[in-house]
Amino acid sequence: MLDTKLRISEIYCSLQGEGFLTETPSWFIRTSGCNLRCWFCDTPFASWHPEGEQLSHQEILDKLDVHQAQHVVLTGGEPLLPNSVVRLTEQLRERGFHITIETAGTVFKPVACDLISISPKLASSTPLLDRLPIWVDASEHTLSRSELDAWSIRHERLRFRPDVIRNWIAEYTYQIKFVVDDLADCREIEAYLSFFPEIDRRRVLMMPQGIDFAALSEKQTWLEPYCEAHGLRFCPRKQIEWYGNKRGT
Repeated sequence: MLDTKLRISEIYCSLQGEGFLTETPSWFIRTSGCNLRCWFCDTPFASWHPEGEQLSHQEILDKLDVHQAQHVVLTGGEPLLPNSVVRLTEQLRERGFHITIETAGTVFKPVACDLISISPKLASSTPLLDRLPIWVDASEHTLSRSELDAWSIRHERLRFRPDVIRNWIAEYTYQIKFVVDDLADCREIEAYLSFFPEIDRRRVLMMPQGIDFAALSEKQTWLEPYCEAHGLRFCPRKQIEWYGNKRGT
């Protein structure tokens, strides 16, 4: 049976800050819940500690005004986990919205989608004792050793799904965004692209890891020249430059 409601952590209108559609006015629908646990996740309220209210499709649609923005970004968490997301995307298309879906590329569903934005998770995304989630020091939540170990194992097991990636890039218009923390990530990305020769390098975006403008700027100094030298696109995170690391942006 299809899920009748979706758990939604936030719905808001803002400017797209990443990827091919940067600066495009867009509605953001953020589902709550994720099958992965990246240590650098900047939306722990939709992954590590999912929160939000159960909304019907009609309640979601009623919050959107196509005259305010014609683009919708379905994001998370991992928005492709609930079965009913397929019908929601169809309803969004019926109402004339351009649809982008942000996904980690571990789940495939036959959605209505104009741009699938895939963010594959590299080995460096796995949470470990020396890579604790960034929210730990600033949160009232606690993280036990057993919880960390369990998520480390699960994350590593689920993060790489070649069959899913190939389905997406064969059937949909796509962009692929890698989160890059250091040069070791760049070497892993080159190996990843060698494994998927069908990926168009012009659609590959390299995005610096960071949750404040200073950290992003520091990484940009070496990552942008790397992209230019290797035929890849540098992808700034403009929403952090514009608004800071805030919800609803």
